[in-house]
Amino acid sequence: MSIRRLFDIAHHALAKFPKDDMFVTKYHGEWKKTSTQEFINLGNKISRGLLKLGIKPGDKIALITTATRTEWAVMDLGISQIGAVSVPVYPTISAEDYVYIFNDAEVKYCFVSDRELLEKVNTAKPEIPTLQGVFTFDTIDGAANWQEVMDLGEDDASQTEVEDLSKTINPEDLATIIYTSGTTGKPKGVMLTHHNIVSNVLASDHRIPREKGLDYKDARVLSFLPICHIFERMLYYLFTFNGFSIHFAESIEKMGENIKEVKPHYMSVVPRLIEKVYDKIYDKGTSAGGLKAKIFLWALGVNKAKKTIGKPSGLMEIIADKLVFSKWREGLGGNIVTLVSGSAALSDRLNKMFQNAGIPILEGYGLTETSPVISVNSFERLKVGTVGHVLDNLEVKIQEDGEITVKGPSVFKGYFKNDQLTKEVFTEDGFFKTGDIGHIDSEGFLKITDRKKEMFKTSGGKYIAPQVIENQAKASKFIEQIMVVGDGEKMPCAFVQPDFNFAKHWAERHKLDIGKTPEEIAKSMALKERIGKEIDYLNTKLGSWEQIKRFELTPEVWSIDDGLLTPTLKLKRKAIKEKYISLYNKMYGHDGKE
Repeated sequence: MSIRRLFDIAHHALAKFPKDDMFVTKYHGEWKKTSTQEFINLGNKISRGLLKLGIKPGDKIALITTATRTEWAVMDLGISQIGAVSVPVYPTISAEDYVYIFNDAEVKYCFVSDRELLEKVNTAKPEIPTLQGVFTFDTIDGAANWQEVMDLGEDDASQTEVEDLSKTINPEDLATIIYTSGTTGKPKGVMLTHHNIVSNVLASDHRIPREKGLDYKDARVLSFLPICHIFERMLYYLFTFNGFSIHFAESIEKMGENIKEVKPHYMSVVPRLIEKVYDKIYDKGTSAGGLKAKIFLWALGVNKAKKTIGKPSGLMEIIADKLVFSKWREGLGGNIVTLVSGSAALSDRLNKMFQNAGIPILEGYGLTETSPVISVNSFERLKVGTVGHVLDNLEVKIQEDGEITVKGPSVFKGYFKNDQLTKEVFTEDGFFKTGDIGHIDSEGFLKITDRKKEMFKTSGGKYIAPQVIENQAKASKFIEQIMVVGDGEKMPCAFVQPDFNFAKHWAERHKLDIGKTPEEIAKSMALKERIGKEIDYLNTKLGSWEQIKRFELTPEVWSIDDGLLTPTLKLKRKAIKEKYISLYNKMYGHDGKE
């Protein structure tokens, strides 16, 4: 069958890959399977129920879930096949943002996963005149449950209406509005059509490797990233298209437990997760002490010295793999075909280390506005430090100032209710301006070097690309987060959020008292001096104008909840600078002390 609209993917899966565990979600400690046929039936019930509620093509329905679950997938199918528009919303944003998004999109109904989200939406509800009702996936006393919508659609007599409506839906019709949190300003509603996302799914399909002998019936995916983000959502459609079973993880905190239970073949990741996985591996390996710790560190040295990426070739590499790296693979379930990494840049060092440990990572690049993939590595064409080759159905043009621009079927329709902003992000010849700086090398690999808006100029007229410096700095186990500053100043400086857990272990090993709380640890001169050595080493790899001359340790963990990180874990630079303005003034002598 032809795949032209999002809901066609589910019907394709039923026709070609029927299975009893299409989706699997853990409820009350037990994994519950949903078959392909049951999924279609439930989606149809939701469609019929929504029609009974008066939903018409073009109406907006919000979906908010703390952790992705089968109910989200059912709602997505039920909404899309009657021409309604889904508005997936991050669970972590404020009630004020809910008010803005719901009013901007004119949301009619909202479906939430749990009590906490229900309370947040109910707080916002009086300020949202279009919102007619809120339904929950969990059973909550006094709350309308999504089962009520299902019950409305129990009678399949109106199924012909669903099918007739689905036939009228064109690929160019609006499928979803995704509000990007952004690092500044109000969220922007990115309008994506069925064709935008479907074209990206089909163009990305051949980049995902299939292990020889792995049947679709056995292929398992563990999904834990927020499905409201287009990266995870597109992969969800891609895996469904291939008939893979998708297990929805309970939470990031339970990832380790879920990996052992599911033993996945595929997972999508963000660089921060890879960094945390490696930190845990390193802490465990070095804290073993004695011979075990020596073997662990020796194996890391062998890994680092490996000239080419791939399977172990020499005797030392084979021994290191058997003694150390085989255990890394077991820790990820033992079946990983590949990890797909996106959202931010992954350090070359960690990428190479995991590749050489037999855990392939395919790094890609894209934006919400491009549905999202612009380029991605594959097993056939892989180059660490790049985001792979551009998809075959896209055209990328590097502008004179180095900005990456793109044209093709997956580029979005525009920003909802904002024609002016839509116009501003396209060139005169129709290329979308990504806001990223990069280049395509002689082998056709795309390399991202920085965000255009985040580059700044010192008072000496030198340009600084902070992300490049920050990504190198985070290779240090002492540094969890770092933000380089210095726009209009005489030199670059940095805010550093230490890895407080690693700092404690380091202090214990060296019998140092650096305190116990983040606030105490950030004041430790011993720690600051040690991190100073990490900064000094970093500076040896930078041009003289880029080198960090001063830095200050911040006394909190930067998080989404405190407004310092976006839901996709990017730095909110303006908010970070404002929060630590006293440290900024101290570094630059703006406090009257110099």
